[in-house]
Amino acid sequence: MREKKGFTLIELLVVIAIIALLMSILVPALAKVREQARTVGCLGHLRQWGLTCTMYAESNSGKLWSGIAPDYWYWPYQLPDNLKDWKVNKTWFCPTATKLQVDEGGVTTPLLNIFNAWGIYTNAYQGYTAGPHGIAGSYGLNSYLLSRPLTTDGQRSAFWGTLTNVTAANTVPLFLDSLRFDLWPQETTAPAQDEYAAWTNEDMARCCINRHTGYVGCAFADGSGRKVALKELWTLKWSKSFNTRGRWTLAGGVQAGDWPDWIRPMRDF
Repeated sequence: MREKKGFTLIELLVVIAIIALLMSILVPALAKVREQARTVGCLGHLRQWGLTCTMYAESNSGKLWSGIAPDYWYWPYQLPDNLKDWKVNKTWFCPTATKLQVDEGGVTTPLLNIFNAWGIYTNAYQGYTAGPHGIAGSYGLNSYLLSRPLTTDGQRSAFWGTLTNVTAANTVPLFLDSLRFDLWPQETTAPAQDEYAAWTNEDMARCCINRHTGYVGCAFADGSGRKVALKELWTLKWSKSFNTRGRWTLAGGVQAGDWPDWIRPMRDF
C-alpha cells in the first residue's frame, strides 16, 4: 500500500502566512472602495437636493423657503410631507451617517457626532407640523440662501435673497454634510477642537466634519456637486458678505499651529 501524504506543519504555516499577507493588502483596499461608494451615494443625494431646490426656486420667483419667523431656522417644516418625511425621502441621509440621534423610541444618543444623523424632530413649530414620521437627516442648507424678510442693512448685505441671482454660483454652497439642517457659517469661526465632538454653535463647526476622510459632500448653487476639503470650507462664498480670504485661509495668514490637532495635517487653502 502507498503511503498517504498530507501537509506538513511548515507548509500549513506558509499558507496561513500568505493568506494573512493577502488579507492585509485587500482589507484596506476594500475599505477604500466602500468609502468611495458611500461618497458617490452622498453626492448623488446632494445633487438630488440641489435639483429640488432649483425646481422650487424656479416656481417661486427664484426664491427658496423663508424659514419660519421669528427665528427663521426651521425651513424643513415648510417642505411638503413627502420631502420632509425621513422614512419616505431617503435622500436626507449621507450613507456614512444614517444613525439617528433620537430614535423612534425616543432614545437619545449622548453625543451627536459626525456619523450621526440629526433628528428625529417630531414637534410642531409655529403652526407647522413635522409630518407623519418627523424630520431627520444628515445634511444642512446654507441658510444665507433662505428668502427670509431682509429687514436690516446687515441682512441685506449677507443674504442672497434668491437662488437665481447668486454670482459665481459654483463657489456658493447650497446643501452639504452637516450636523443640523441650518447652517450660518462665519469666516472668523474656528473648527471644533475635537474631531468627533458635537457642534457647539450654529457656525462652521456644524459642517466642518471629517465625514469623508478629510472631505464633506457639497452641492453648489449652480447645480454641481463635489467633495470639498475641510479647510477649503473657509474659502467658499457662503454669503454675500463672507470674506473668502479671511482668518482661516492661507490668504488671510492662517498658520499650521492655529488649527486643532485633528485637522492640522490636512491640505491648506
